[in-house]
Amino acid sequence: MTQVLPTSPSLSPTSAPEGAAQPPKPGFDQLPLAPATLLNLQQLGYLHMTPIQAAALPLALAGQDLIAQAKTGSGKTAAFALCLLTKLNPRRFAVQALVLCPTRELADQVTQEIRRLARGEDNIKVLTLCGGSTMRPQISSLEHGAHVVVGTPGRIMDHLQRGSLDLSALDTLVLDEADRMLDMGFFDDIVTVAKACPRERQTLLFSATYPEGIASLSRQFLRQPQQITLTEQHEAGKIRQRFYEVAPEQKLAAVGLLLKHYRPVSTLAFCNTRQQCRELLQVLRAEGFVALALHGELEQRERDQVLIQFANRSCSVLVATDVAARGLDIDQLEAVINVDVTPDSEVHVHRIGRTGRVDQAGWAFSLVSGNQMARVDNIEKALGHEIEWHTLSELQPAPGKPLQPPMATLQILGGRKEKIRPGDVLGALTGEAGFSKEQIGKINVTDTSTYVAVARGVAREAVRKLSAGTLKGKRVKVHLLQDRAD
Repeated sequence: MTQVLPTSPSLSPTSAPEGAAQPPKPGFDQLPLAPATLLNLQQLGYLHMTPIQAAALPLALAGQDLIAQAKTGSGKTAAFALCLLTKLNPRRFAVQALVLCPTRELADQVTQEIRRLARGEDNIKVLTLCGGSTMRPQISSLEHGAHVVVGTPGRIMDHLQRGSLDLSALDTLVLDEADRMLDMGFFDDIVTVAKACPRERQTLLFSATYPEGIASLSRQFLRQPQQITLTEQHEAGKIRQRFYEVAPEQKLAAVGLLLKHYRPVSTLAFCNTRQQCRELLQVLRAEGFVALALHGELEQRERDQVLIQFANRSCSVLVATDVAARGLDIDQLEAVINVDVTPDSEVHVHRIGRTGRVDQAGWAFSLVSGNQMARVDNIEKALGHEIEWHTLSELQPAPGKPLQPPMATLQILGGRKEKIRPGDVLGALTGEAGFSKEQIGKINVTDTSTYVAVARGVAREAVRKLSAGTLKGKRVKVHLLQDRAD
C-alpha cells in the first residue's frame, strides 16, 4: 500500500494568496502517546505534526513496517524516534532499538534528537556507535547497558563481529537516509546487520529518493510495509531559486559576488569536485570571508570541528562536495550556492533543500556554464515549472568588508570523560566570567573536548576569563578555534 501525501507540488517562488484558508495541522495529542511524552513535546515546541509525521506515526505506532520517502528536515527523526521510544521498557537494560545512519554527523544529530524526545521518560540511555572513535569506550558503554543504539553500518558490524553488541532484545530497526547508505556502498553491511536482528521486529525505512536498492532491501527485510511518499520536495515560497549563466573561469569570482550582494549569514556552497572545493576556499579567504571546507582528506577530529563551527554560526561559508555533505543537517542556513549544476536533478533538489527549513525562507543560487544547459532542462522537468534566470550584472556588492559570522568558537580541553556538561560551561560564562546568556551560543560536548560559541566581539575576553577561572572546580585549557581548517 502506498500513501501519497497531498502537499505543495513544487519549488515555485509564488505563495498562497494572502488570507487563503489553510487546512488545520494535526496535533500530537491525536496520537496514542503517554501524557509525559505529550507534555515534553509541548515544552520542546512541537505543537503540530509535519506531513511525514502525520502520515507515518499512526501507522508506525500501530506496529506497521514502513517505507517513507522524506527529505532531510521534514521531521522524519521525530517520526521514528517517537515510535521506538513508545515501545521501550526503561527497566530493561538491553538494546531494544537500532538506528542505522550513513554518517557520524547524522548519527550524532539523531542521538541528540532522541535524547530530547526521551526527556519525559525515566533514564533512557541512547548510545552512539560510529567510526572515528576508539572501540574501548564504546564497548565499556555497551557493557553498562543501553536502550537505543544509533550508529553507522561499518561500526555496528565491528561490534557484532566482536560480540560486544547484542541485538537479541531488539524490537525496532530504523534505516535512516537509506539511499545515502546505498550510495556509500553499505548494502551488504545493512543486510548483515538486519540478519543479526530478531525476525519478529518492526522495521522503519526512511529515504529521500527511491533507487532500486531500496526495493531490494524492502523485499528482503520488511514485512508487508506501508509506503508513504511526499508529493512535494519543499514548500512553495520557502526557497527562492535564481540561475546565472557564467563562464567556467568566472564561477569562483561569481560566488564572492553573490555573497557580497545578498550577504547571507550562513551559506553552503556545493562543488562537484574536491579540487574545485580547494580553489574556491582560497578565493573566498583571499576576499576576506570566513570560510571552511569539508573534504575527504580531513581527519575525523578536523571534520567535527568544521561542522561544529558552521552549525554554531562561527563560519560564514562551508564549501563541500555532495559526498562530504551527506547527512549534514544545519539549522538557519540562509543560502545554498551550486557552483556547478549537478547532473542529477534529485541531487539538486536535495542540495537546495538544506535551506528554507521549518518557518524560514532561503536562497538557492546556481551557476551554469554553457555546456550544462541540458542539466537545467532536467531540473525544470523535475520542478514542474520554468526556472528564473538572472545576470551577474544585477549584483551590487555592499561596500566594506564581507559580512563576518556573528559567533566564534572556543575549544575547552575536556569533555564527557571529565563529566563536563553544557550547563557547567554556561554557568561559568554567565557567572564569574560575567557574560550574558545572549552572548553565548551552542555548546557541544564531545568525549575529550567542549566547544562553545560566543559572540565574536567577546571571544578573546571569554578565552582569558575561562582560562583564569575554573570549570567544575578545576582549571581548564581554552583556546579560540581559528577561522580556517587546512
